[in-house]
Amino acid sequence: MFDYISVRDAAKKWCISERRVQKLCEEKRIEGVIRFGHSWMIPKLSSKPVDLRRKNSKIPSDEKNDI
Repeated sequence: MFDYISVRDAAKKWCISERRVQKLCEEKRIEGVIRFGHSWMIPKLSSKPVDLRRKNSKIPSDEKNDI
């Protein structure tokens, strides 16, 4: 049987807010997440999803001279 953790435990583990973990669950961005009543069950071995809100804004060094 799988081991699950709470939203609070996942937030502490991944160093993000509980609300952010809830949003990731709602968006099905965490593999294996299960809704249980008003709570979410997150597999204990799940890894933190990549934050799609952030873009890699680094400009390659050869393009910096063109700006």
